[in-house]
Amino acid sequence: MTFDITIPVLNEEETLDQQVRLLHAYIKKQYQDISKWNIVIADNGSTDKTEELAKNLSNTYANIQLVKVPRRGVGLALKTSWTQSNADIVGYMDLDLATDLSHFKAAMDALTVQDFDLVYASRLHRHSKVVNRTFKRELSSRVFNGLLKTYLGVKFSDGMCGFKWLKRDKLQALMETGAQNDGWFFSTELLTTAEWLNYKIFELPVKWTDDAGSSKVKILPLAKKYILSMIALKQLKPKA
Repeated sequence: MTFDITIPVLNEEETLDQQVRLLHAYIKKQYQDISKWNIVIADNGSTDKTEELAKNLSNTYANIQLVKVPRRGVGLALKTSWTQSNADIVGYMDLDLATDLSHFKAAMDALTVQDFDLVYASRLHRHSKVVNRTFKRELSSRVFNGLLKTYLGVKFSDGMCGFKWLKRDKLQALMETGAQNDGWFFSTELLTTAEWLNYKIFELPVKWTDDAGSSKVKILPLAKKYILSMIALKQLKPKA
């Protein structure tokens, strides 16, 4: 079993080096055969020193790679990284490591031992623990996921959490079915199309710590984009 961990980044010079080294040390401790895994820094349009720092990390560690993405967009960063991968499993996590790293093994076990096709972390699972999240962000998340269930008829609980993993051989079908967005909505499209294709999906309750000070998300403009993306995605739903 081999896996690639993609971290989409945009102007992250302040925390990139520290966070990637932290992730590398943790994964190396859990999986000592470094030929089995890679950390992929997907830089989608940084204008600060992010690229320079990522190159330094890739020169220091054989299993850290830099992928340059032609324009901005988290979905585009993930698609670019994953379609270049040769790993059995591909996935991503946010640079702030908001999802506690202790959940990494459970995610891998769900794919490799329990034979699930896709794993997603859920902050809305009844066994999850969410720390430092503001009421505004919690409310917007619940409203958004409620809209997904109502409008798209999906069953998953949290479409937006930045901690998802899948068998790479399932990726092409997901993209062909509708996982096409270049922005953040791609993360939700993965789960929606996986449901449409009847893939085995594992919901992972997690400890998730919000780093509100580092968030660049503007809720209202993002909500507008998501609603338009939901409308577009529904048009692609296969006929029953």
